[in-house]
Amino acid sequence: MNPFPEITPELEPLETGLEAVDEDSSPAFVMDFRPRSSPVIPANKRSTVILEGRITDAAGEPVPRDVVVTLTAAAGEFQGADYDRDRVGFQVLARQGEFQAILRSDLEAQQVRVRAAASGYDVQGLEPQTTLASLPEVEAFTQVEFITNLRPSLVAGVVDFRLGPGATNFWGSFEDFLNPDDIGDVEFDLGASLFATGTLGQWQFTGAFNSRRALNETCDGNRLFRDDQFCENTYPVYGDSSQVDYLTPSTDSFYVRLQRDALVPGGEPDYAMWGDYRTDEFARSSQEFTAITRQLHGFKGNFTLGNLQISAMYANNLRPFQRDTLAPDGTSGYYFLSRRVILPGSEDIFLETEEINRPGTVIERRRLNRVSDYEIDYDRGTLLFREPIYRTEVDPLGETLVRRIVATYQVDDTNGDGNLYAGRLQYNFKAGEPNVSGWAGVTLLSEDQGDQDFELYGIDVNLPLGATGQFTGEFARSSFDRFGESADGNAYRIEAQGPLFSPQVYGRAYLRSAESGFSNTATTSFRPGQTRWGGALSAGIGPTTRLNFQFDQEINRGQAPEVTTDEISLLTPGQFETPGEFVDNTLTTYRAGIAQKFGSVDVGLDWVNRNRVDRIDDVDTRSNQLVPRLAIPISPDLSFRAQSELNFGSDDDPLYPNRTTLALDWALQPGVTMRLAQQFVTGGDNPRNITSLDTLVDYELGDNTSLRSRYSLIGGYGGLIGQAALGLNHRIVLAPGLRATVGVEHVIDDAFNETGAGEQFEQPYAVGAGASALGILGGTSFSVGLEYTDNPDFQASARIEHRNSSSGNNTVFTAAAAGKVTPALTTLLRYQQANFANQGITGLLGGSIDLKLGLAYRNPISDQFNALLSYEYRRNPSTTPDSLLIDNDIGSSDHTLAMEAIYAPNWQWEFYGKYAFRLSNADLADDFEFSNSIHLMQFRTAYRFAYRWDVLGEIRYITQPAASYHEIGSSIELGYYMTPDLRIGVGYSFGAADNDGFGGGGFRSASGPYLGVQLKVNELLNDFGLQEVTPTQQEESLVEDAASAPEPDAEEVPEEVNEEASTEEASTEEASTDNSVALTETDAAIATAEETPGVAELQPATTELGGSR
Repeated sequence: MNPFPEITPELEPLETGLEAVDEDSSPAFVMDFRPRSSPVIPANKRSTVILEGRITDAAGEPVPRDVVVTLTAAAGEFQGADYDRDRVGFQVLARQGEFQAILRSDLEAQQVRVRAAASGYDVQGLEPQTTLASLPEVEAFTQVEFITNLRPSLVAGVVDFRLGPGATNFWGSFEDFLNPDDIGDVEFDLGASLFATGTLGQWQFTGAFNSRRALNETCDGNRLFRDDQFCENTYPVYGDSSQVDYLTPSTDSFYVRLQRDALVPGGEPDYAMWGDYRTDEFARSSQEFTAITRQLHGFKGNFTLGNLQISAMYANNLRPFQRDTLAPDGTSGYYFLSRRVILPGSEDIFLETEEINRPGTVIERRRLNRVSDYEIDYDRGTLLFREPIYRTEVDPLGETLVRRIVATYQVDDTNGDGNLYAGRLQYNFKAGEPNVSGWAGVTLLSEDQGDQDFELYGIDVNLPLGATGQFTGEFARSSFDRFGESADGNAYRIEAQGPLFSPQVYGRAYLRSAESGFSNTATTSFRPGQTRWGGALSAGIGPTTRLNFQFDQEINRGQAPEVTTDEISLLTPGQFETPGEFVDNTLTTYRAGIAQKFGSVDVGLDWVNRNRVDRIDDVDTRSNQLVPRLAIPISPDLSFRAQSELNFGSDDDPLYPNRTTLALDWALQPGVTMRLAQQFVTGGDNPRNITSLDTLVDYELGDNTSLRSRYSLIGGYGGLIGQAALGLNHRIVLAPGLRATVGVEHVIDDAFNETGAGEQFEQPYAVGAGASALGILGGTSFSVGLEYTDNPDFQASARIEHRNSSSGNNTVFTAAAAGKVTPALTTLLRYQQANFANQGITGLLGGSIDLKLGLAYRNPISDQFNALLSYEYRRNPSTTPDSLLIDNDIGSSDHTLAMEAIYAPNWQWEFYGKYAFRLSNADLADDFEFSNSIHLMQFRTAYRFAYRWDVLGEIRYITQPAASYHEIGSSIELGYYMTPDLRIGVGYSFGAADNDGFGGGGFRSASGPYLGVQLKVNELLNDFGLQEVTPTQQEESLVEDAASAPEPDAEEVPEEVNEEASTEEASTEEASTDNSVALTETDAAIATAEETPGVAELQPATTELGGSR
């Protein structure tokens, strides 16, 4: 991906502040930052590169003091201890000007830019000054490359043959056991599950195949990408801090990827694949109208031939594609999407900001990540964020902005026969260095969704203009046909910015337009029918004076979204917005101003003239404003800013009333600022006043390295689980490891105004391109939170949020605690409570509660006994806005308890047991209640003898008393290992089910003997995958005190039996045949053990300790 930031026409005045420090008069310090040796390492999540840096003065001498250096990387993970874990980024200490860091690769081959920066004050040994613009940081950049991992070949898998009565495969899928359609038949079943990776010449091959199910399929169904959230884990905690990476994601039974490094140095990897993928190659920074950001399944390829880069993709089994835009209410959720039963893994969530009362141009767009930023309930269609999402963002020296939540996803319905074809040709003006030289691209896309067809094609170009300037151009055309009705349209944009004549003169020009018939719901928000063009110029006149000029014109045509008040239409709006009234208006803005510095104080004055012409209502309004501003530093970390927008003359624009904004900015740490702002509004449209206390973060300085290490517990849980359960994104550091957050937003009166794009109205979600009709719902929101992570054996966090408005109240309370009770016992507790945050429905639905408790026993000294326990209480877990159309008194709750344990006293015996219980209650009306419970009991034992023989048996019982349903199943099997890789087993299985309740099918049973053959696969043709024996490694001698040394086991395990035991475990449990998952789990655990002292003795975690599905 191109690291250039996306250029959007920010329509507020150019930066009016002036540098408070004369860089020429300050001592010159230079940072040298580079890899110690080769900057090229394999992308295997194990290889590391050592980065070294040196800070010197003008004479080339190292700085004679210790300096904290902040490191950030576009990919990979820094290793070792973070010098200051509470700061954004990864910190190291430069002693006498020299520092060192270790960066570990991830699994994606790519170019990685690494930044090192130190405070200008720390480098010079100065105290921070009371000024608006501090000393610039001393920074340096370097680049490393993660190349394709051409590793030795590895094959793992099982081929399984079974002959026996139908519907009696106890070890197979639970839904096939006692299937009435198969009872009485003879079943001949041959299945295989394989995973392979290795080197074929210059290419890396990765593949997986499972003949019985999709690779991503679990007990909960199929999905795009198998990335589990905390809320989806079977157990909250597993007593294991390893990480899991899924190398072969696919919604069908097959995955393959061939990849090599590009023949052009610096180019993106060449590859061809089949499986699940993201569309990064079709969403370059130069693309907006032609960009495609989706999660898909099918074929994708990318190849570089000299200066030409070719990308193509094909997706099958497409479901209906939905785009929702929501207005936040100042809390973290729950935010309902417009559809239920979302295809898991298909969502993309963005947070966009745009100027208040001027919809159509996005000022900032930030992509959010599942787990670290939000969690999603795919069945209900709800989003719960890790931090509150406020309605507005008040800039004391610029415009007032509004925030929008944008969600795109596929709806998981039965209509999954759509297809998508797309291709892109990109010519890089300098081979291997498109970010330096620029590029030009052509994109084509065709989507067939049955009764709905969509086509999109266009061209785009990106060119650097000198060292700091940039030019971007794009043209797009779309064609949309639905149920015989079609709409076509064009869109284009031209944007240029950079210095003019001298570095003191900076200019920007832009032209962007989208016709009413143009559509693309998989990209940044825009308003069809809007044209916007203009330019801005900022010129420095001497060291303390700057002049600013700006012209902007916005033209709106076409139809605005229809204003809807019908409850059914609001709650079930469909896939696209309903066209309403026509609009035809123009807003022309002229702006001129001066910024002056007096010592450490900045002052400015602008004159603004606006001319609004509405050709439908025949209205022509001209208004004038004076905008004085003031910025005063109070302390090195605190500054005061003020701005007034004062109308004068005979005409006023109701969308630009008199506004006065006061703000205090407190720099908490580099990249994190807390702002207290108050805005007073008189005249014009709502909102009246806005009060906000918010924390602003420079997300370019952050990375997942610090977050993952912050929320991990060695031998307890990994960083992602800890982050999902505990991470609330607190920013204020009270003490080492103790952070807090506080936020307030008070908006007086609702703001549903008549803008140039049409009338705004209250609605829970805007679908399609109807986001311009979203307004602001007034009210008061606040949040207070605390988080503690400094103890290596204990972490906790809590936050309470409350929103009060005319639509109702919403209280969000989240609390979590986790830690090591003993070295062997890990526990985790999380409580969540929230109502619903959408406009128009918040006060009518009951709140939801979720309480989870998890325990994991894993002795790091002995692995003979392991146990897991989970308890969960949920209140209203399935309530949706759809229930408002029936009855708003519907409520439900359920309790779920699950526990399992495995005990292996020696190499011969193994005992496994599991019990699960769920109690559900539902209140469907004042006089009707329903209660239901279900029990699962399971026990298995295995005995190995005579080195080649084993016998195992299992019994399973499930009952649902309210439905008069009872099922029992059992199996006993005798196995013989002809070789360590080939096992033959004979057994007898029995099952019976009684289903008399609710018109069930009555009693059914099946039983009989069966023959099974399992072959462990560890190589393919020509010895592909055959592993050489690793030479014995020299180990340090270990002297233990006799009193503390553990007693030896009663019997030692013969080596051959160890191989047989591992073969049996892989062949008898269907859950273990997911080779792509099992292998990567093991790899991740080994990697973690190698990198983390004290973890090497732990076994890798699996989804469950045992049992069949």
